[in-house]
Amino acid sequence: MLTTEFMLTSLIVALIPGTGAIYTISTGLLYGWRASLAAAFGCTLGIIPHLLTSVLGLSFVLHMSATVFQGLKFAGAAYLLYLAWATWQDRGTLQFNAGTSHQNSRQIIVRAVLLNLLNPKLTLFFFAFLPHFIPAGTPSPTASFLLLSAVFMTVTFAVFAVYGVLSGSIRTYVARSPQAIVWLRRSFAATFAALSVQLALTER
Repeated sequence: MLTTEFMLTSLIVALIPGTGAIYTISTGLLYGWRASLAAAFGCTLGIIPHLLTSVLGLSFVLHMSATVFQGLKFAGAAYLLYLAWATWQDRGTLQFNAGTSHQNSRQIIVRAVLLNLLNPKLTLFFFAFLPHFIPAGTPSPTASFLLLSAVFMTVTFAVFAVYGVLSGSIRTYVARSPQAIVWLRRSFAATFAALSVQLALTER
């Protein structure tokens, strides 16, 4: 069940720079590696509801109900636009201290959770992806599904954490140029806006 094929596939999926990875990288560059770990943790937490709905078979209902799917999709697109606006409007400077405050870390985690929670395509993805790695005739397919889910979440967190730490490590060089900071914020804002449009226009 925990085959090399599954591990490699999980790693490749996690490495693909989607919204979670971009959010983690942007957080690391703008606020430091500790903040990026909070973002990686929040993005991983945001996977849990999609995995649970897949286990319960609710993704079938989601797939059948175009209204529910479209509603979640547009809510996710609207939230990405909000992130784009918030990133663009941020005029704060980079602070080199012990790290973000507890409140800021909590806000970062909440944003990351919402980022993945409001993407209905994740539920359909896990419903189609994980069952392929559960052998036919498995005595407890639900337990196997949960095990694979836990492994996938661990891989995802590890990859996002590496992304965040690497981006945080070059933050000191970026912070030396105020123009670079403005460029980065505007670039990430534009990226979030583009992802919002992509999510709104994409089909299942």
